[in-house]
Amino acid sequence: MGVVSTRDALRMAREAGLDLVEVSPTARPPVCKILDFGKYKYQQQKKQREAKKKQQSQHLKEIHFRPITDEHDYQFKVKHIREFLEEGDKVKATVKFRGREMMYQDAGWKLVEKLKQDLQDLAVVESQPKLEGKSLVTMLLPKPKPKSKSGVKVAQNENQPQRRQEV
Repeated sequence: MGVVSTRDALRMAREAGLDLVEVSPTARPPVCKILDFGKYKYQQQKKQREAKKKQQSQHLKEIHFRPITDEHDYQFKVKHIREFLEEGDKVKATVKFRGREMMYQDAGWKLVEKLKQDLQDLAVVESQPKLEGKSLVTMLLPKPKPKSKSGVKVAQNENQPQRRQEV
């Protein structure tokens, strides 16, 4: 409708049986629309809900090790860490020392280095390992997934040859 005085805009809104809603108060002159305010609020809430759904939430998962963790237990925990990283969660790997185990900190450092090596294909180290009290802590983030520009995803299965699949 162009630039209209406030009094005229209010009159036009009353005649239409709608509300005069200020959409952009910072613009000069302020931008207003004649519409149903209840419907406008509902649409804004709907947009916020959609934006919230599209946000990727990232949870923090924590896995505890001991410096004397056996190989099978280690592999089992690494398998769980892989699952967490594939789901897009952060992982906090903690090596806890009890009692006299503090004398064997080098075993804990070796364990963390082995963990970093085993997960380098899926994870990025967010914080380098550091000793906090009686625990050695490191944070792992999932590697960002490469986005394909063409919209074609490559499907791969160990039993089948590589083939392209439309998304």
